[in-house]
Amino acid sequence: MRHALLAIALVAIAAPAAADETRDFRVDSSPEAARGELSPYLQCVPYARKVSGIQIYGDAHTWWEQAQGRYAIGKAPRVGAVMAFRPHRNMRLGHVAAVSKVIDGRRVLLDHANWSPINGRRGQVEKDVLAVDVSASNDWSEVQVWYTPLGGLGKTAWPVDGFIYADRATETPTHVARAEDPVRKTTSKRFLSAFADLR
Repeated sequence: MRHALLAIALVAIAAPAAADETRDFRVDSSPEAARGELSPYLQCVPYARKVSGIQIYGDAHTWWEQAQGRYAIGKAPRVGAVMAFRPHRNMRLGHVAAVSKVIDGRRVLLDHANWSPINGRRGQVEKDVLAVDVSASNDWSEVQVWYTPLGGLGKTAWPVDGFIYADRATETPTHVARAEDPVRKTTSKRFLSAFADLR
């Protein structure tokens, strides 16, 4: 029983925290904070919104769909882009992280919040942490991310939808169908006579 409880505790610690945005991104200047009490922890969504400038709201797993038609999206990392993680295992609400540096075709650095517990506390901001593309196709569909308690890359391959860029989506040009030229160049007398009573 003791081993089972220890295993459950390790799994809970080893996985990134859920990525909802039930709390705002703000500095706590309350009297409680001044007395050294812990403020609510920082979620990944408001942090990613703040550092990227991408104005999407809601749980992290909704960002990819919300970005469609509003922001440029793609499969290649760029500085300032948001990496949108899909829900996986105990990360039910997904995760979002901003790309701070592109090292090469397989490695980037991320700025994000609420991934690793640091000093036993959730909601910590981590800057310039390594993420490695481990997808078979080298398309950034799966990544391993630095996990502070391990002092290295985590073992899980986290599924990623892609990257959301701060650029607004370019609108698809509207194609207007051109009407064919009329068969007759002049209107027939028979056709005009049908409207004679309307004058």
